[in-house]
Amino acid sequence: MIKQLFGIFCLVMSVLCSSCITNKDVVYLQDKGHVTASDSLQIQALSKPYRVQVNDILSIDVKALDEELVAIFNPTTSSSNNGGRGSEQALYFTGFTVDLHGNIEFPILGELNVLGYTVEEIEAMVKRELLAQYFKETAQIFVTVKLAGLKYTTLGEMSAGTHVIYRDRVNILEAIANAGDIRVTGDRKDVMIIRQYPQGQKIHHIDLTDINAMKSEFYYIQPNDIILVKPLKRKALGGGQTAVQNLTTIVSVFSVLVSTYFIIQSL
Repeated sequence: MIKQLFGIFCLVMSVLCSSCITNKDVVYLQDKGHVTASDSLQIQALSKPYRVQVNDILSIDVKALDEELVAIFNPTTSSSNNGGRGSEQALYFTGFTVDLHGNIEFPILGELNVLGYTVEEIEAMVKRELLAQYFKETAQIFVTVKLAGLKYTTLGEMSAGTHVIYRDRVNILEAIANAGDIRVTGDRKDVMIIRQYPQGQKIHHIDLTDINAMKSEFYYIQPNDIILVKPLKRKALGGGQTAVQNLTTIVSVFSVLVSTYFIIQSL
């Protein structure tokens, strides 16, 4: 019986010890030997310019020497004078929402198709149409187009929810930090990014424990991204996250085995 109990104890101890979460599982952007000291500072992020999709909300601001001439084109500015510029709620009602056909309804100009264009291309488009239909070159108009915040969703081994960051460029580490970071039990080596495309959704993977993640085209998030973090396999084993927690579990298991042995012996 002693040998059997000892065998069970050794088996449980080996499983729990193997379930310990190490630094390699939780440290971001580790140098795994792919980057040398000479080129470590030459890492450049690959980021494609974002192209507007259906249901995006645009903030379009038109300026000119005579502000009264462009007031009709700036509903977001007019609403800001009555209650706070730039809030997501205000832009939902006063911004320009891209419809299912990829169009926005712009004052005076009517429908403009913006699907698949970058914000810089939309700025040029709006300015070109305003000069062709409404203004003269001497008006010196200036058009600014921005997305109404960079909205993304987080799920899995981190705080679940929808978040908005009011910046044009946000990397995945900033997005995760804004959501409260990944839990210790989260798999940082295989973070999933579910990204929206005109033809549908695609799932991409990125290893955030590898410094080469900074070279990935998915290092910078895009509007409507879903960041999904799976649990580590170790979590499913039910062991502790640290050596101390595992030691506590081992002692408890050992105590139960010893108690069981003596109970059986006393029968």
